[in-house]
Amino acid sequence: MTSKLYVGNLSYNVRDDNLHQHFSAFGTVLSAKVMMERDTGRSKGFGFVEMSNADEAQAAIRGSNEQAFEGRNLIVNEARPQESRPPRSGGFGGGYGGGGFNGGGRRSY
Repeated sequence: MTSKLYVGNLSYNVRDDNLHQHFSAFGTVLSAKVMMERDTGRSKGFGFVEMSNADEAQAAIRGSNEQAFEGRNLIVNEARPQESRPPRSGGFGGGYGGGGFNGGGRRSY
């Protein structure tokens, strides 16, 4: 079974291929992705690496966590499952409840 790792404190110069190459020293890397800002294209300073099995993932954690890579000490641990978030809206629509209808005013009993 594959294991996904969170890799934090990345240098802003690190790209997917650098990450893939670094972690391939610990086993088979199925994917390596540096998270990028959508608007600027700049690295967010963290990424994810998917290793082919749990033993290789543990070796990568032991061999890379708090170790220097591209001038920064990495933070490497098992990735947590992504939390579900409500769908993003474009700022308009998507429900009721913030306006003056049925929301406030005086109560009559």
